[in-house]
Amino acid sequence: MIYVAETFRIRPGTIEAFVAAAYALIDSTRRESGCRLYDLHASVTDPDRLVALEQWDSRQSFENHRKGATAQGFLAAVAPYVLSSRIEVIDPAKVDIV
Repeated sequence: MIYVAETFRIRPGTIEAFVAAAYALIDSTRRESGCRLYDLHASVTDPDRLVALEQWDSRQSFENHRKGATAQGFLAAVAPYVLSSRIEVIDPAKVDIV
């Protein structure tokens, strides 16, 4: 099992549009094979930072998700709102920055 924390820094004033696109991704992703948890959280100290917390059965199931049409469509939809993003993959042995 692995955990994933994806942090998004978004353009000020775009949170509603970003979240609307994210809800479609979250609903679909929660039904993907290997997905145990997928939630989106807003920072309580920075209104322009959001964090997706995920739990996957394996690194392969996460990679299948990342390469899939749903995730790619989400990234295209939110591209105008995202200033930067960072993915941290956490497993019992190590932490990888993707």
